[in-house]
Amino acid sequence: MRVGVIGGGSFGTALAKLLEEVSHDVTLWVRHPTLAREIAVQRENRVYLPGVILPPGIRVTSAIEAAVTGCELMLAVSPSHVMREVMIQVRPYVQGLPYVVSAAKGVEEGSLHRMSEVLIDVLGPEFRERVAALSGPSFAREVAAGMPTAVTVAAHNSDTAEAVQKAFQAPTFRVYSSTDLPGVELGGAVKNVIAIAAGVSDGLGLGSSSRAALITRGVAELARRVKKMAGVQQTVSGLSGVGDMVLTCTGDLSRNRTVGLRIGRGEGLRDILASMTMVAEGVRNSLSICELARRVGAEMPITEQVRLMLHEDKPAHQAVGDLMRRQARPEFWE
Repeated sequence: MRVGVIGGGSFGTALAKLLEEVSHDVTLWVRHPTLAREIAVQRENRVYLPGVILPPGIRVTSAIEAAVTGCELMLAVSPSHVMREVMIQVRPYVQGLPYVVSAAKGVEEGSLHRMSEVLIDVLGPEFRERVAALSGPSFAREVAAGMPTAVTVAAHNSDTAEAVQKAFQAPTFRVYSSTDLPGVELGGAVKNVIAIAAGVSDGLGLGSSSRAALITRGVAELARRVKKMAGVQQTVSGLSGVGDMVLTCTGDLSRNRTVGLRIGRGEGLRDILASMTMVAEGVRNSLSICELARRVGAEMPITEQVRLMLHEDKPAHQAVGDLMRRQARPEFWE
């Protein structure tokens, strides 16, 4: 297939490499012309994925039309907060009805749309059955290194999910299909916020028991949210739910966990973000996820405390105390 990868960050670069290695014709779009030229010449994304050499077959461009025109599969990997802006630029060059796969994880501020909803909104209702989302425990560096990885691709209909599944399937990249698009996308968004909480716990030195409790109760928050939004509860126990939650809350390569870790150690959010090259989606998404939770009536106490720590300067120790002092109740409630 002719594939256009829209977004030259670490994950977009890793997926471009994966897709080229399974014999697709891949063009990688990078927003900044200077970086695009450097990657094209050096065959390495030294800003976002240093040390990974890209196959010579991958074309690299800063011209959106070169990546989009004539593609049969389009991979949208821009950060969630700029997804709409980027796809508005993409729309004039889309020909026919290619498959469009979101590999971004988040909820748009303002509209509170999931990324698949943003894509359909920008590209048009005719794309509803052609849009999919790829999610699951998958660090870009490990995918690029060919380490065994398993993810889920979800779409409104099984034909699209299975077509995208086939396109991505590789010897070291196993893809499962699903028709639970809300459940899969919500797992990818919520886990980033819970990973910040887990990082804060580790930064405070609270121990393994605290981290395990946060992850487990984070899964419970996700489950309540998925149920309120007509997702499938079984999805929560899968790769895009528990799988991605565990990875992002415990892995040293997790940007969101790193933000939380540094907050727990006393650093300010402004300084943390200024020192980071890549985006920690959970920082901005803590706002939109909390707003969406209030809209649908899903209680998410850990997510709310993360929002307060990040955006209202609530001290980390106070957030932990407020979580522990919440009213006692059964473990499983709605």
